[in-house]
Amino acid sequence: MFPAWPTSYATILLGLALAGCQATTATETPVAAAVTAVPAGPAAAPVTPDSLRLTPTTPMPDLPDSIRQAVRRLHAQLGPEAATLRPEVLEQACVGYLTLRRAGRISHGGILAVADMDLPSSEPRLWVLDVRKAEVLHRSHVAHGRGSGYLRARRFSNTMKSACTSLGFYRTQDTYQGKHGLSRRLRGLDPGQNDNALRRYVVLHAADYASQDHLRRHGQLGYSRGCPALPPDQYRAIIQAVGEGSCLFLSGPGLASKWLDGEAAARQWAARGWR
Repeated sequence: MFPAWPTSYATILLGLALAGCQATTATETPVAAAVTAVPAGPAAAPVTPDSLRLTPTTPMPDLPDSIRQAVRRLHAQLGPEAATLRPEVLEQACVGYLTLRRAGRISHGGILAVADMDLPSSEPRLWVLDVRKAEVLHRSHVAHGRGSGYLRARRFSNTMKSACTSLGFYRTQDTYQGKHGLSRRLRGLDPGQNDNALRRYVVLHAADYASQDHLRRHGQLGYSRGCPALPPDQYRAIIQAVGEGSCLFLSGPGLASKWLDGEAAARQWAARGWR
């Protein structure tokens, strides 16, 4: 079993001014710091506030046993750094990665970046994995779009100017030097769900509102305009780790992807494993 989620967070400040990724100012309803009272006694346990209660996820139906067992082994081998990476999210990420490799849509084998955008932004919710070596290369915070919500991302959109995060699978593209410094373009691979990423300028980049200092002061990250913005002290290493042609998966409630094809993933696994 994985450790229980934290049961309290700092009250979120009103009128948070943001910077970066075409940043704008957002106003938030504060999240209650108190949790539901629990009767005293040896069996009593803290109750997670509704604002932090994760959306239930279920294992993929009809997934070939070879893939399910391979993902379970991988999760166990990743160790403590992946303890809060939900097995069902990793399962979807791995199936999509294998299916995309089989289809030739990603060319940098072995590297898989996974962000569980259902987790609050106060939690490290991005993992960069070397699936061949079963290693966590990086674990970090990552911001969601202003249009997607506040502490938790609850709305997702592919629409231009929505300022929302878009769920699904991405292929990492080239890097460039922009107003945020080193940045990496992202190509959305799920039609209708994230395929406007290039036109929306959804990229990996650094942001002060994703820093530890911002987190200490406000109890959560600030907001982008849809970019998965990264901490300034980690962004360069992460951008370099997910080289051009790698797979990035943004998971969240309501995800639907044609790349979640268990049979195709099983064929790729039988032929090449994680390569």
